[in-house]
Amino acid sequence: MTSMNRRDALRAVAVTASGGLLMSQQAFAQEAGASASQTAALLQGADVCAIVPEVTEGPYYFDPAMERVNITEGRPGIPTRIRLQVVDAGCAPMPGARVDIWHCDATGVYSGYAGQGDDGSIDTTGEAFMRGTQFADDNGIAEFETVYPSWYRGRTTHIHFKIFLDETNILTGQIFFPDALSEYIYLNVAPYNDRASARDTLNSNDSIAAQSTRTAFALIKELDEEYLVAMIVGVDPAAQSAVGFSMGAPGGDRPEQPEGGAGSQMGGPSGSADRATMTPPVKGL
Repeated sequence: MTSMNRRDALRAVAVTASGGLLMSQQAFAQEAGASASQTAALLQGADVCAIVPEVTEGPYYFDPAMERVNITEGRPGIPTRIRLQVVDAGCAPMPGARVDIWHCDATGVYSGYAGQGDDGSIDTTGEAFMRGTQFADDNGIAEFETVYPSWYRGRTTHIHFKIFLDETNILTGQIFFPDALSEYIYLNVAPYNDRASARDTLNSNDSIAAQSTRTAFALIKELDEEYLVAMIVGVDPAAQSAVGFSMGAPGGDRPEQPEGGAGSQMGGPSGSADRATMTPPVKGL
């Protein structure tokens, strides 16, 4: 996709600021090429450090034990940088938080499972693309290089995340994208537009997007060669997970776990965390 096409896509939407910005307003403004006053305008009405509600993990989680920034494994799509900042309700960063993300690729397929695709014929058993772990830095920031996710039946465009302190302090959530931008991409950009089926779910009729509230809608900015998807994730260090932690079951048929139902408002770490003491740790670290 050309730079002009990406600009056209962003012009076609009123890009939401509902996830807030990462770092300080000044630091984000400098990177995004905007003035501090312009950045502040983007934040108008945002739930900057609001506690993000916990939602279902969904059927496609497993821990591939891969601490890495680039999670694409060479698969095609529009380059996209995911930048999450983990904070408490008072906007204090939570360094050392373990952050996992996972999502479908540009064709709507997750790694590690059979029975996928519009006709159920795709098997990605043994693969781990679009999955990875990072540990939040001193500012609570974790960053991933990936591609813009596609869609699959029954769900709007989204990226999953988990934030860990231990087996009970886990926030399971999802990141959502502007529908107009997604629709532009899916109609005009390969391989997103190489599908026979029509998208059947938007933000407006996705129950999990509704449960997540506006705090889970990311700010999207266009950089020279990629999109920047930025979101502050507010967590409650005292909360305990209703969803919890499960390793999932990579490989085999798609598990019969519905992507529905509301969880509790959840927490993550309250300060620096040594990787060796985190539960569950990334294997081999």
